[in-house]
This record gives sequence, structure tokens and C-alpha cells, in this order.
Amino acid sequence: MVDDPFMFGQIAAVNAINDIYAMGGSPLLATNIVCYPKCADMNVLKRILAGGLAKVKEAGAYLVGGHTVDDNEPKFGLSVCGLVHPDKILSNCNARPGDLLFLSKPIGNGIISTSIKAEMASQEAYDEAIKWMSTLNKEASEAVQATGVNALTDVTGFGLMGHLYEMASGSNVEVEIYAGKVPFMTGTLEYGSMGLIPGGAYTNREYLENKFECEKTVDDTLRDLLFSPETAGGLLISVAEGKADQLQEEMKNRGCQCVMIGRVVKEDFRPIKIKR
Repeated sequence: MVDDPFMFGQIAAVNAINDIYAMGGSPLLATNIVCYPKCADMNVLKRILAGGLAKVKEAGAYLVGGHTVDDNEPKFGLSVCGLVHPDKILSNCNARPGDLLFLSKPIGNGIISTSIKAEMASQEAYDEAIKWMSTLNKEASEAVQATGVNALTDVTGFGLMGHLYEMASGSNVEVEIYAGKVPFMTGTLEYGSMGLIPGGAYTNREYLENKFECEKTVDDTLRDLLFSPETAGGLLISVAEGKADQLQEEMKNRGCQCVMIGRVVKEDFRPIKIKR
């Protein structure tokens, strides 16, 4: 995904730590999980670990050790635990009719990563994707907690549609998403139209084949981008309409993006409606 070891470590750490924020918690402890060839350059591993540690510190957590395995392909991640009051745990299973759906980061880093591998990504697209993948959801989570929302999750490997499906089915509600309002990273639409779409997008779409209905006004590329897997994506938030302005204000005060992309229509799950 990236060649710089320090940045690789940061992105891996953010992807792990964000799971705590996605439940309304605060990260407390982290443990490194490392697979690395013992014959490879240990300075590269040192930089990977330094990148991860930088994000652990930024999250206000503590790194308490780790585990290493001799492996042919380098791999790095974190096992993270956090704290949350039992009465304030946020799940993806409590969206309610009338809620509005918000997204705190643009999507598209799966597309950009594929473009990077094909050596077709512009520097601007590369820089923006790196910025978002290395950004913790800390401030966005604080805004969510200050507002009081009904349901919450983060957008990662299942793509926006996959995580939206989990929220809708788990909450037993019908939802609709407005594809034209979904924010995308620089270059995402261009590279997607060129076919630079990761295989995971098609796997996600196939899994959800009978769980969504797409209007004809939504072109194929735009539809496929909604299924593309993300790394360290933003928060997907379901909030009562009466609290939507407060959520946006709390996000703005913390320098976070917050875009309304859909709504919860009514009780009883139905295939997700993708509208223009």
C-alpha cells in the first residue's frame, strides 16, 4: 500500500485503534503483532514499529509489548483494548427510523491503493489517501459521544455498503443511501472509471447481491465504489434528525468532516436503496 515503513506502521496502527473509537471507547493498551523475515533489514522493522508507536501515543494509549513471528512476508498490526462506560457503549445495531446517516471521512483509499500499485496514482491522490488512512477517528469519536447518537461503526474491509448493511440488518431497519452525496478522495472516480477497482469490491458486492437495490440513475462505477474495501476509514453514524445539527457543530469544532449520506426510512429491514 505504501513504501515508507514509518507510514506503513502508522496506517496499520490507526486501522487497529479505530475499532475502539467505533464503539464509543477510549484506547488504553496496545500490543504489537509482527511477522517479519529474520534475514531482512531490521532497520525497516524498526521504522514500522516507530510509526505504530507514534499513533499509539497520539491516541493516548500505552504500548505494553508484542509478539513476533519469523515469516517470509512482513505483516504488522496491533491488538488494542480500551475503556467505555457500560451505559455508553455504541454498537452498529441501534439505528432508528428517522435517523440521518453521516460519514466522517471520504472513501476511496482502496481505489487509490490499487492505482498506486499500477503506478497510475497522481501525487495529489496519493497524498490525500495517506492523510486519511493515517488519521485517527479520535476527534470524530469525541464529537459523536458529545452529541449522543443511536448507532456507530467504522468503514473498513467490507466497504461502505457492507458496513451499512450490517447496521441496517442488525437494527432491523430500512435505509437508503444517496450516492451523489458520498464524499470521495481525489482521483477515486477517475481511477474507478478506468477499472482500477480492487477485487475486494466485487467480493463485497457479490456477498450483498440480494441486499441492495440500485436506481438506474446511479452509474456502474459509482455503485462499485460504494463496495470498495477501505483501510482505516471514517465513522458511519446514525443519529436522530433533531441532533444532526449538533453533531455537525461538534465535528466542525474538532476540525472533522461530517457529511450526510442517507437516512433510516422505517422499521423492518429491506434491501438497501442506492439513490442518486
